[in-house]
Amino acid sequence: MAERSTAAVDVADNSDDTSLTAQADQSTADGVAKNRERDTDSDEVQESTRTDGAGTTSPPELHSGHKLARRYRLEECVTRLDGFSSWRAVDEKLRRAVGVHILPADHSRARSVLAAARSSALLGDPRFVQVLDAVEENDVVYVVHEWLPDATELTTLLASGPLEPYDAYQMVSQVSSAMAAAHREGLAHLRLNPNAVLRASTGQWRIRGLAVNAALRGVASDTPQRTDTEAIGALLYAALTQRWPYESDAYGLSGLPKDIGLIAPDQVRAGVHRGLSELSMRALANDGATASRHESPCTTPEELVKAIGEMPRIRPPEPAFTAPPEYQRTTYQQGTYGRQGPHPGVTQPITSPPPPLQSRTGKALKWAVSALLIAALGLGSWQLADALMDQGGKNEDPGQTQTNDGDGGNKPVAPLKQIPIDSVREFTPGGSGIQEDEVQLAVDGQADTAWITPEYRGYPNFGNLPQRKDGSGLILDLGKVTDVSRLDISMYRSGQTAQVLAADADISDPSSLSDFSQKLTKLSTVGSDLKVTLKKPVKTRYVLIHITELPADGSADRFRGGISEIQVRG
Repeated sequence: MAERSTAAVDVADNSDDTSLTAQADQSTADGVAKNRERDTDSDEVQESTRTDGAGTTSPPELHSGHKLARRYRLEECVTRLDGFSSWRAVDEKLRRAVGVHILPADHSRARSVLAAARSSALLGDPRFVQVLDAVEENDVVYVVHEWLPDATELTTLLASGPLEPYDAYQMVSQVSSAMAAAHREGLAHLRLNPNAVLRASTGQWRIRGLAVNAALRGVASDTPQRTDTEAIGALLYAALTQRWPYESDAYGLSGLPKDIGLIAPDQVRAGVHRGLSELSMRALANDGATASRHESPCTTPEELVKAIGEMPRIRPPEPAFTAPPEYQRTTYQQGTYGRQGPHPGVTQPITSPPPPLQSRTGKALKWAVSALLIAALGLGSWQLADALMDQGGKNEDPGQTQTNDGDGGNKPVAPLKQIPIDSVREFTPGGSGIQEDEVQLAVDGQADTAWITPEYRGYPNFGNLPQRKDGSGLILDLGKVTDVSRLDISMYRSGQTAQVLAADADISDPSSLSDFSQKLTKLSTVGSDLKVTLKKPVKTRYVLIHITELPADGSADRFRGGISEIQVRG
């Protein structure tokens, strides 16, 4: 039936935002596909969809080394199933690894696969593995997509145990937001399972096979939003319990015991986060959890995003620091050079030293020191009294700035007022965001919430990724041109390299660094708080908190940062 037990629609394609040029040669030489999907009949049973009949056309006879469009060189056939095949290949023009799905042009699903691939490519959302090409040529239809060797399938992550609460929260939050955006454009996945969800090395979660996986298998659904929402609930259930929430085993996970029905994750495994457990039950097809939990069910990804937003935010665990080794005191034996050693068997008398300062000179020294101390205390008291008398003769309040009104009276300067922030968005000079759904946490008035970047590896400048060469940060929209005199910024973690910039008053909708010409602070390493007090107010509508480098996140090669709270006054 099939050469291998992997599913063509879920070809492992793992990568980061970085270019795959460097990995292309390595990918062609290793001879082994990574993170293949283990597709079983029980997996198909769990799909709450209907499947049409497979095409009867034989798959085209292709071989390793064959080129498509004189550009895509096939390297390894990962799957041959249902009249189509999936390959690991190399784009020789751009020198990068890619994945390719191939089926005959007269296959019963060829038209729907082309349409699904082109629709997915038009979405252009970086949270999905991107479709790079969809072509009908020489009696074959092929779809080219990203190959992501640096990412890991959720299936592989769960093989070693359930996810930590923060990781599970990030997964369900990012996957739900991505699917909500796809459904707003009329696209559904319908094959959302642990093999289709990947975690990149930056910590970002990505989804592969949007619309294409279902089209390749002929999967359809009368309620696509409900189908995808239930699938997200199953993903969260598996992430919390390391169990598949149905009776049949699937994706390397054991199913639930038979004849007991669907039970909440916190009843399957001790220590499960209560809020995430209830969220997974609301997403699964169970009419809103158990009888003791009366939350309404979530039937669309949009409702699931709203439910996640109403939960208390789960903060990342504190980095674990290894305690330094205990100090070992080294004792040195006093040398005996120039001394005559004691004779064996002879007890040496111990001479006790004389009491300190008991001689005539010592007593005189003590009386001299005492006299100096008394004189110093007297002089200090006199100076302090003189300073207090001078201060008492002045009629100034040092906490206020005085102005002369011409009549000899004084007026206090009006205190600064807090300027409301109309909106906030992520600074994305490279065109793609990193945590755009969490920007409101930096201006919600709560110090325990924050906009936090993913974890980057290797380099503090956002992993040295090309699209992050100008860093990231947050852009504040004050709603109108305002006089800004002060900013109070609480950073998520000290040690970030940051600066504060402002756009000119005539700039509208700034998006690049060149739009923020007014430098309110210099680019420097900041602590846990960044306070900016301007001598002269700045007229602006847009303020940028610009971050270029992140502090270490528990180890020397992992980096993470963010912003907890921002207040603007003027």
